[in-house]
Amino acid sequence: MRLFVAIEIPEAVRRALGELIARLRTDSRGAKWVRPEAMHVTLKFIGEVEPAKVEAIRAALRAVHSEQDVEMNFRGLGFFPNERRPRVLWCGIAASPNLAMLAADVDGALKPLDIPAESRDFVPHLTLARFSVDRGGPGAPDKLVRAADELKSYDFGSTRETEFHLIHSQLKPSGAEYTRLESFPIVKSKN
Repeated sequence: MRLFVAIEIPEAVRRALGELIARLRTDSRGAKWVRPEAMHVTLKFIGEVEPAKVEAIRAALRAVHSEQDVEMNFRGLGFFPNERRPRVLWCGIAASPNLAMLAADVDGALKPLDIPAESRDFVPHLTLARFSVDRGGPGAPDKLVRAADELKSYDFGSTRETEFHLIHSQLKPSGAEYTRLESFPIVKSKN
């Protein structure tokens, strides 16, 4: 099973980003656009695991909590690693500090299960498009570079989230299909 841990985003943010993608997708060579319904904030990509390991993953995630809900504001566009050699067009996320701590705690909880720790720092973002440009490629299309510059501080919406989720990702020719396996409260219940 291919698994990851994520926080869902509100429908209003999906809608705003879906409208943006509809405007940008013309004349954007080399871009593979993400379906708005598939957008989420990934806390940890687990990858392929044996089905027998899923219960241990669930148990580990049940122990992860924060002191408060996660607040996120979806703002601006940019490229990883940069516009000259883009791999990803992203929407930025300004978040409460506990989002990064939550991602680190998820990573730490899964490490004893032989799930490798993240090698890169957690950078909260929503992937809007991926590029299959070769290393010598011309960079991001001018239209996308201009849009990212014009929208660098545009606010796509905000949210306060109370749960994170373990999600099964099934790759299909039409794109990945996601099934939520379990939801976990961010703040531990006082009961």
